[in-house]
This record gives sequence, C-alpha cells and structure tokens, in this order.
Amino acid sequence: MEEQSGLIESLIEKGEQYGKTTIELLKLKTLDKSADVASNLVSWLIVGIFAVLFFLILNIGVALWIGEVLGKSYYGFFAVSGFYLLLALIFGIFRKQLIKKPVNESIITQVLE
Repeated sequence: MEEQSGLIESLIEKGEQYGKTTIELLKLKTLDKSADVASNLVSWLIVGIFAVLFFLILNIGVALWIGEVLGKSYYGFFAVSGFYLLLALIFGIFRKQLIKKPVNESIITQVLE
C-alpha cells in the first residue's frame, strides 16, 4: 500500500513539475516573440526615420527646382503639395488593400513563426 501511495505521490510531483515547466516554456516563447516583434519594429522605425529625412530634403529640392522652372519658388511647393494631396486621397480610398491588410498579415506571420 505504501508502495502505491509513493508511486502516486511521485506521479503527482512529476505532473506538477511538468505543469510548471510547460508554463515556464510558454512564458519564454511569449517573451521571445515579443522581443522579436519589438526589435523588428524598432529597426524598421529607424529605417523609416532616415527614409523620411531623405524624402523631406528631396521634396524641398524638387519644390525649389519646380519653382525655378515655373518662375516663382512657391509654385514649386504648391505643385509638390498637390502631388501629396493626390497621394493622400488615393491611399485614403484604398487604405485597407494597400496598408491595413499587408501590415496585418506581416504581424500575424511574424508572431506565428
């Protein structure tokens, strides 16, 4: 009888250890995925900042060049801003297909990897 109770206690102890190990593994996997998503986000954020600075300076140059061609410097800025207004309207209309869906799929793919 003592042998059976010792086996049962051993089985219960191993079950508890398995449960604790499973929970710890789940925590570590969650931490790994969170760190992966966060580091990917930060790296893309840094790339995005440099891209924004590049395009800002490029747009100022293009606006000044168009303004020089048209005769008044502010005409170039109006032309460039009109181009961005057109882009904003296109992206506003098609934002689900162009932005939301690809970003959602990218995040889901990264988390499920």
